[in-house]
Amino acid sequence: MDTTDPLIQFDESGICNHCQQYDIVSARFVPTGEIARSQLEKNIAEIKEAGKGKKYDCVIGISGGVDSTFTAYKVVQLGLRPLAVHLDNGWNSELAVKNIEHVLKKLKVDLYTHVIDWEEFKDLQVAFLKASTPDAEIPSDHAIVSINYSIAKRNRIKYVVLGCNYRTETHLPLAWSQGHADWKYINGIHKKFGNVPLKTFPRRNLFSYYFDSISIKRFDILNYVDYNKKQAMETLKNDLGWKYYGGKHYESIYTRFYQGYILPKKFGFDKRRAHLSSLICSGEISRDDALVELKEDTYPIALQNEDKEYVQKKFGITSEDFSRIMDTPPKTYWDYSSYGQMRKTILYKFIKRFFNAANEKN
Repeated sequence: MDTTDPLIQFDESGICNHCQQYDIVSARFVPTGEIARSQLEKNIAEIKEAGKGKKYDCVIGISGGVDSTFTAYKVVQLGLRPLAVHLDNGWNSELAVKNIEHVLKKLKVDLYTHVIDWEEFKDLQVAFLKASTPDAEIPSDHAIVSINYSIAKRNRIKYVVLGCNYRTETHLPLAWSQGHADWKYINGIHKKFGNVPLKTFPRRNLFSYYFDSISIKRFDILNYVDYNKKQAMETLKNDLGWKYYGGKHYESIYTRFYQGYILPKKFGFDKRRAHLSSLICSGEISRDDALVELKEDTYPIALQNEDKEYVQKKFGITSEDFSRIMDTPPKTYWDYSSYGQMRKTILYKFIKRFFNAANEKN
């Protein structure tokens, strides 16, 4: 990690801040043994109670990847009645689509697919590339969470169950990406570099974010089931016929290209280092095996070249346009207007106190 995170710090024992954070977060949010079982049962019972008389008792996000698919598998196994929500942003791999269709049919789970307006989304993604921050995946992440909460509100469902988990996703340097929930940041970059009005793009601003947290509860179920990614993949393959797609979040063609090509070549960030570091801390892989894996290409060079041509064509940009994007000096989240920039203002502090009080009351 010290070769890819410019903000990494080590204590006197040589332990980095990411591993320290892993221990803190795991102790606080990832229960084990009887405590985990008891808390899981309590949360499942609350979700079932809140969903009485309704067709669905929770919303689950589904991408076709291992985390979200295993989440669908577990909620059904535990007796919940989920509505699966998928954001089609135009970049799904064929395998991801097949995984979603096959798995949900086998689990007998209804699916709602939100097809994003491509011209809007394309313009926003290109705007992020022109902004030259390592945050070009944020538009998708923001829209995915936003549409999950939107569908929950529309159907008066009180719980959103997501596939996020601390065991495999703690080593995420802020230098790589931040501002996923920051609509001021997203909208600001689009206004500066975009051209197409964002009329339908799913969003959550500062106010809707906090109001959602009052009316809808989020449950990260994988923190309570002793989640092991390798074992989960085997379970999904054997029980549901799910197929692996080659890398974390590589169910998306754009994510595969951005994480496997743009991030390492332009910014020097190899996200495999973060993913593997989390798996080392969780005991799923040895450090030696992780280092061997890192000697390999992020993904096959021939496929990288195919993806590059495909991305340029789909975005409607030339190879010269893409070269200019790659050659533009890197910038960061802090180079643009954001909620983060507001944190020291009186207005931001007042809003935060107001919603914290509302949450406590709720």
